[in-house]
Amino acid sequence: MLSLPDARSELMESAQRLAHRAELFAGAMSWLHAMTREEQARRAMAHCIGNICGRHSWSEGAVRGTFNGAGWKMIVNALRKLGAVTVLACAAPSDKQAQQSEWRTDFSRHTVPLGEIVPGGPPKDGIPAIDRPNFETVRRADRWLQDREPVIVVEHGGTARAYPLQILIWHEIVNDRIGDLPIAVTYCPLCNTAIVFDRRHGDRVLDFGITGRLRHSDLVMYDRQTESWWQQATGEAIVGAFAGDTLRWLHAQMVSWAEYKAAHANGQVLSRETGVSRPYGTNPYAGYDAPQGSPLPGFFSGKGDNRLPAMERVVAVRMGSETVAYPFSRMREVRVVNDVVGGRSLVVLWSPGMASALDDASVASGRDVGASGVFDRRLCTSGLERCRTLTFETGPGGLFRDQETGSSWNLLGRAVAGPLRGSRLDALPFGDYFWFAWAVFRPETRVWR
Repeated sequence: MLSLPDARSELMESAQRLAHRAELFAGAMSWLHAMTREEQARRAMAHCIGNICGRHSWSEGAVRGTFNGAGWKMIVNALRKLGAVTVLACAAPSDKQAQQSEWRTDFSRHTVPLGEIVPGGPPKDGIPAIDRPNFETVRRADRWLQDREPVIVVEHGGTARAYPLQILIWHEIVNDRIGDLPIAVTYCPLCNTAIVFDRRHGDRVLDFGITGRLRHSDLVMYDRQTESWWQQATGEAIVGAFAGDTLRWLHAQMVSWAEYKAAHANGQVLSRETGVSRPYGTNPYAGYDAPQGSPLPGFFSGKGDNRLPAMERVVAVRMGSETVAYPFSRMREVRVVNDVVGGRSLVVLWSPGMASALDDASVASGRDVGASGVFDRRLCTSGLERCRTLTFETGPGGLFRDQETGSSWNLLGRAVAGPLRGSRLDALPFGDYFWFAWAVFRPETRVWR
């Protein structure tokens, strides 16, 4: 660990270099004045210094507390002159340099304009993926996880694992294996996209890392086997040997720690023993998901869709050729939606009690944004001849109830009381996105009102 004086000196030198580069680039950047709000400048600075420019991780508060007023203003002014993308580009090579040196990627193969892919700050693997995850018991993890904290839940072969966002926010990718299934658990804080993929592709098992690039504010991953670049929000390879291919999505659900531990007392939890020192539990993006906010200028170049506020959370569902977004603001009012998408009868559930990981400087203290789940309403209890389509409504005690039998169900799609107790609904792939991050990739989406 650096001492505070050494850290101060190192960061001040970085600030001076940024200020110098600002003078060089300012005249050439027509969009640089977009970074006019100090709050956005602070967030971009914290992202840059916290994950990229130095060897250590810093929250915005920690960085600000390290400087006197003059030092802080120097950083803010540098960021304002450069704009977020150019500041973060200071730490990353240009695409031309990347092709010549650090990448084996076949840049001649791409499905999107390369100009849409911009430096997000980190160099290649500057944000370290977790490749050898360790796990611990629910009882042990309960010592450092708070009930409202969000976790990504993955189940396979009778094993349930929780991946806390207080860890994923600093690593973004976990290369894991549950039994015989190799998976990539991914999270992009700038888009609030938590997606789990099958790492098997063709006859290979891929391992993923972070390119340090973004497209439409979304994480661009790469596989270490061919160094193809993959869009995290869609699972599509956009550059390299696999360009045009798509990873298989796996069902995953983001719920509160309280919800997970109540359902999986014997489940496993990703440990904070990652081999990397990070201030787990803190959020370097504090205030980023303000309801009336917007994605950081420079990172998002897509066309906005004003049917919903940019930072509105949506339950995003795609079945066949049909895509639907269920706004969290409406789900908070109704809690249950019985719908048919792409010919599939499904239910969308929403429950309060989960904190936003991107609101407060402490993940556990984020405002309550709630959690969702999407399930097939067709329940087969004993062979196809005994299938029935259920209709759901809100129930007592924060649960849900089917109208056909009166059984009570939880947010994870399990019947916990009534005639169907012990039954489980088939989970369907879905995602909780910021609206801007879903609409830019799926503009044909129907918005449920």
